[in-house]
Amino acid sequence: MFRSLQKESPRLGDAAGRFPMSHGAMSEPTSMGVGDTAVPEPPSAAAERRWPMATAVLVATVLFVVTPHRGRLPGWWVGPVLQLVLLGLLIAQDPGRIDRRAPTLRRLMVALLATMTLGTVLSVTILAVDILAGVADVTATVLLGRGAAIWVENVIVFSLWYWQFDRGGPAERAARAPIPPSFAFPEDATPELAPVGWRPAYPDYLYLAYTNATAFSPTDTLPVRRWAKLTMMVQSTLSLVIAILVLARAINILPG
Repeated sequence: MFRSLQKESPRLGDAAGRFPMSHGAMSEPTSMGVGDTAVPEPPSAAAERRWPMATAVLVATVLFVVTPHRGRLPGWWVGPVLQLVLLGLLIAQDPGRIDRRAPTLRRLMVALLATMTLGTVLSVTILAVDILAGVADVTATVLLGRGAAIWVENVIVFSLWYWQFDRGGPAERAARAPIPPSFAFPEDATPELAPVGWRPAYPDYLYLAYTNATAFSPTDTLPVRRWAKLTMMVQSTLSLVIAILVLARAINILPG
């Protein structure tokens, strides 16, 4: 019997030599089970382009210029000129894609937004004064034209506010900075339906501002920060004032 064991022991040793097992391999657990597949990291998408927001600023500026000039304050042209100058500086310092994280660019953008917001608020105020005072030469056509133009400006201005401050702004979103979101988009709640590496861009904020101005409340995108809630409240109020005053006055002065 001992002889048979001695004969078998070289074979067992050879078998052990063919299948070496290190102590480290035995002690370290594997991170993947049978059938598991590695989840790839989302690709780093390029920063969003400058032209969508620049087009929106140009549209708002053109609407402000071409609307009827009745009731405008002296020096009204300063606002549009300043908007174009600030937009030109933004494009010159960060052309193409928005990927520069510079305080100067942020200050320029805030100055542009402040100028556009002031112009929109003044336009709404002057329109309300003309309607409430019953100015004779304000016809229904002029009233509807001014009201529609101011309403579109309202949508564009607030879409830029949302776009600039949500998650730190477009440059921070491009760098995937760990800044908490101010708006919860549907893509955040259903990432399996969104493109890989999705993040909001200007068209998403334009849609957000449009739905808030038409529904006077959030629709599919919810504000989750206090500043976002207050800003949406201001936009809804302006949109409601424009709609009520313009429609009520236009119906009263329409012929027949």
